[in-house]
Amino acid sequence: MLHKFKKIDYSIVFILLILMAISILSIYSTTFGRPKWEAYPQKAVIFYIIGFIVFFGMSMINYKLIIKNYLYIYGVGMILLILVMFIGKEYYGAQGWLSIFGLSLQPAELFKLCLIVFLSALLARKKNRPLFFGRDVIPISLCVLPPLLLVLLQNDLGNALSYVVILIGLLWIGNIKFTHALIGFVIAVAALIGGTQAYIHYHDEIVKFLKDIGRSHWADRFDPWLVPDQTSRDVLWQTYNAKLAIGSGGISGKGYMEGTTIQSNRVPLAYADSIFVQIGEEFGFVGASVLLLLYFILIHRLVLIALECKDRAGPYLIVGIIAMLLYQIFVNIGPFIGLMPLTGITLPFISFGGTSLVLNMLSMGLVMSIKVHTEENEDILGSAEQPSITELVMKLFRRKSTQQEQ
Repeated sequence: MLHKFKKIDYSIVFILLILMAISILSIYSTTFGRPKWEAYPQKAVIFYIIGFIVFFGMSMINYKLIIKNYLYIYGVGMILLILVMFIGKEYYGAQGWLSIFGLSLQPAELFKLCLIVFLSALLARKKNRPLFFGRDVIPISLCVLPPLLLVLLQNDLGNALSYVVILIGLLWIGNIKFTHALIGFVIAVAALIGGTQAYIHYHDEIVKFLKDIGRSHWADRFDPWLVPDQTSRDVLWQTYNAKLAIGSGGISGKGYMEGTTIQSNRVPLAYADSIFVQIGEEFGFVGASVLLLLYFILIHRLVLIALECKDRAGPYLIVGIIAMLLYQIFVNIGPFIGLMPLTGITLPFISFGGTSLVLNMLSMGLVMSIKVHTEENEDILGSAEQPSITELVMKLFRRKSTQQEQ
């Protein structure tokens, strides 16, 4: 056990400790003097203690055991996503939380890692051979469709889109043909441009449709980004004040706990989804740049571990985790500088949120497990010729059908 601890990349541990300090200080600044949230800094410390326990615990477990049980992990994740549809609690317009022993759990967050493990195991079986569109790409994409639809039904657009980003990242590293990737990229860009233009020109009709299907919350996210001139002041309140706060921070910021916009509570959820605004206002461009530099160094370390890994599944897991982190960082910061709409995604390791933090720490622990156990030569996926992804998926559904008949 001691020799495993010696293999841990303590530069990553050091970065996580710095992020922990930034998180707790930021949460304290955004909740100070507000009785409803005064306990959040203490809760954040508890979440981080749990997170580090999970991190070191996961580091000691051979990640190959996780990969070996990828079907069970995917199945448990799907059960939680279905369960939250019936007994889940609704917060901020999304029905996505389960209450377990007094603790709130967000299955859509946890499923990100379940999906990464599942897709990594499927792709690792291909042994770096090119992915065929009909036999491999389509079936593996269809595996992402059920959880995507379930999370969309929970009114959680941000986490649903993260599944698509994880899929794209893993297909790219999974040796998808360049022509297929290029066609997919062109379609995605065309869909993005066409969708935004359609939303602008047919705004009233689309908003009415969203209201009819109970998704008016989505219109409140897109309107400040695409049609600010047609958006009410109430809807613009968060993004307008966020941009004002970040801009007023200047180069070096106004000083810790001196941000007038944050301290006057004019930015909703400043301790959670909008915590970057506090950093931008109180620490300015320098503080925001330091945070982004820490993220860059962390991801750089993850890439180095992936390059050193001797197993097939390890790099896939790390790339999936990197895709998840990059998506969260971009989607959290982007709305506050006018690059995209609000989606309600937490800033990794910084925002207040137990499920999100523990998931990210668990992900880092999984990466560390890859580093610690990469020299073990056991091939849990087998060395014989592997079936296609289509055959694997069909085998999975046949197994479920047989169990139901019994």
